[in-house]
Formats: sequence, C-alpha cells, structure tokens
Amino acid sequence: MLKSMTGFGKATLEWNSSTIAVEVRSLNSKQLDLGFRIPSRYKSKELELRATSTRLIERGKADVSIQLETNNGEKELAINKSLAKNYFAELKALATELNEPTNDLLSLVLKMPEVLKSEPEEAEEAELEQLKTCVDKAIAEFVKFRLEEGNVLQNEFETRIHNIVNLLQSVELLDVKRATALRSRIEKNIAEFVDKEKIDQNRFEQELIYYIEKIDIAEEKLRLKTHCDYFLKTMNEEESVGRKLGFISQEIGREINTIGSKANDSAIQMVVVQMKDELEKIKEQLLNVL
Repeated sequence: MLKSMTGFGKATLEWNSSTIAVEVRSLNSKQLDLGFRIPSRYKSKELELRATSTRLIERGKADVSIQLETNNGEKELAINKSLAKNYFAELKALATELNEPTNDLLSLVLKMPEVLKSEPEEAEEAELEQLKTCVDKAIAEFVKFRLEEGNVLQNEFETRIHNIVNLLQSVELLDVKRATALRSRIEKNIAEFVDKEKIDQNRFEQELIYYIEKIDIAEEKLRLKTHCDYFLKTMNEEESVGRKLGFISQEIGREINTIGSKANDSAIQMVVVQMKDELEKIKEQLLNVL
C-alpha cells in the first residue's frame, strides 16, 4: 500500500505533575530533512529517538517536536544561580565604574543568556521510558495518517492508469483504420499526377510497406500497456515506491510521445493529448508519494 509523504501524528502522556507532548509532521521532499526539537532534560535520549524517527519517517521534510509542560500549561524553569551571580557582579562593577544606578540589575541578569533554563535536570530512566512510549505513539499516528493519505493517492493512480489503458484501446481501434486510410490517400495522390499504367505496382507495394512500417506503433502500444500494468503491480505489491513509480511514469510518457509522433493521424493524436493529461495528473501526485 502506498504512503503519502504528508503526515501528522500527535501523542500526549501525563507524568507526575507534567505533560509530555509529541508532534510529528512532514511534507514532501526528495530526501529526508529531519528537524528534531527536544527539551534539554531529555538530551540523553535524543540519539535513540532521532534514529527511530529517521527509520520510520524514511523520507520527507519532517519535524519532530517534543515539549514538556506543567499541568497549568507553563514550562518548568530553573535559575542558574552561579551564572546569575557572575552576571550580577560584573554588571554591578561596571555600573559603579560608570556611576550608573545599580537598583535594577536583577531584572537585567534574568534576561541574560542561559540564566533561565527549561527542564535543567536530567530525567530519570522511568521518565525516559515514558517519553519513548509517547514518541512511539505519535509516530504510529503519523504512519497511520500517511497510509490513509496514501490510500487516496492509490485510488487516484488506479483511476488515471485505467483511463490511459482505455484511451489506448481507442488508439488501437483508430490504428486499424489508419493503414487502410493511409493507403487510399497515397493512391489517390499518386493518381492525380501519374497515369495508372505507368505505376509499378510491385514497387508501389514495397514502398508502401516500408512507409507503413516506419510509422507502425504496434511495439509502442504493447510497451505502453506493459508499463501501465507494471505501474499497478508495483504500486500494489511493493513498499516505499515513490521514486520507482516516478521512473515507470517516465517510461509511460516516452511511449505516449512516440505514439503521437509516429501516428501521423489527427484522431490518434487527439487521444494522445488526453493520455498526456492523465499522465501529468499522475506525475503531480507522485511528488507526494513515499
């Protein structure tokens, strides 16, 4: 079953007086571009969680966001007292040297880098296990979302491929009439300029066969049908096939273009235009397939 590169998953988990919230989202991209935001409290678990996310997300421009909040919605904060004292001492010394007031230095200190930090303490193993559980749930929801979106895309591709196959049947019907019409047209044109008695019938037949073979589209029709069948088979039986389906669609387009250029028939070329339209709709959606 196909997966869309677009996905979203969310999970929350209550732990002691806090809430762990994990969100996973992605958009289409040629490669995996993973953004990973995690509180400093959980840094020891980052490599493991990042590896799991990379393996399951596979491809796309993705973001994994982990947040830790208290039950009242505020983040846990702590003051780096040692750093704050150093800032305060330096600012007080500078203010004294410049004869500036020192009564509002504390508010300045609290705004300095690294003085106020979120979740400064390293989490215990039990909490880290809960975090992993929460991340796993979010990614599971994310994968489920991708599958649901992929099912919509799969139905769309099946419809478009079947439309191309049906249009190919129209080409085959028109192709049967094309050779007869072509022969009649050539004979009529020759008759306007050359007397019938002067025409070497054997030579005429040879040249006509050579010309008809030159514009014959039997092989292109067969290859087009084969590529369409292969597209459906790959889509239904293999996983993570976005790139592969893209290559198959290129081959489908090559055969459609060749049929249009070799057919030398306005009715067939009109059908070819419809095929191209169906294929373009497939290519647009393939950009979003994992």
